[in-house]
Amino acid sequence: MSTTVDKVRVVIADDERPARSFLASILRTFKDVEIVGEAANGMEAVTLIESRQPDLALLDLQMPEVDGLGVVRLLKKNKMPLVAFVTAFDEYAVRAFELNAVDYVLKPVEAARLRQTIDRARERLEREEYKSEAKERVQAAAADYEAAGGRPLLERIPVRRHDEIVLVPVRQIVSVVADGELLHLHTTANETHTISYRLRDLAARLEPTQFVRLSRGTIVNIDMIRRIIRMPGGMFTVVLNDDQEFAVSRLQSRLLRDQLLRL
Repeated sequence: MSTTVDKVRVVIADDERPARSFLASILRTFKDVEIVGEAANGMEAVTLIESRQPDLALLDLQMPEVDGLGVVRLLKKNKMPLVAFVTAFDEYAVRAFELNAVDYVLKPVEAARLRQTIDRARERLEREEYKSEAKERVQAAAADYEAAGGRPLLERIPVRRHDEIVLVPVRQIVSVVADGELLHLHTTANETHTISYRLRDLAARLEPTQFVRLSRGTIVNIDMIRRIIRMPGGMFTVVLNDDQEFAVSRLQSRLLRDQLLRL
């Protein structure tokens, strides 16, 4: 099933005002484009996209706190537009986007390349199935990008809480426990936050000297470990400052012994 699109409604998100203005100036030369909003950071982008519901979001990949990929993770599924990332050349990002058929525009942006992005968006908008594809494609690209080591270590983790976004400092995280496709973050304030993220992808973005993997489903903050109890068979149980207890897998017990228990 297809539909005819009159104008492609676009939101621009970039933390640099000159970059936003430059993109907007090019888009205004396209008669089939309507700019419905501009955001100066990722959190603004989430709010703007969900309120204005554009057809296409042009997201800067390298925004602070909540970057372009973070925006996609935080959006409600039924509010997800088509997405094209705007980025300086990044071989990891380019490879991940091309592998997963996610559109991107390299800086400095050229009008002809941006025109291609609008045309691709129009083609997808005229196919009803695009909405079911969009988020899955971008999330797959994000996972590939993170696995390749393309994103920086996290200092804060953006968490969706109803209609607001909370930035949780990584240093306040006591433990991360996987529950299917969800992760539960337990903090020093005795709060629990839930995010949709793969544990291995999050682990790749945490400081390795600060966090240790205890099993396939658990990561803990090393500074929050109160006791390590030796169990039969060379395995361990870890007790945290907030009294959480976690059994350590056989493989991770060997790594834990080498990482923490040798002088």
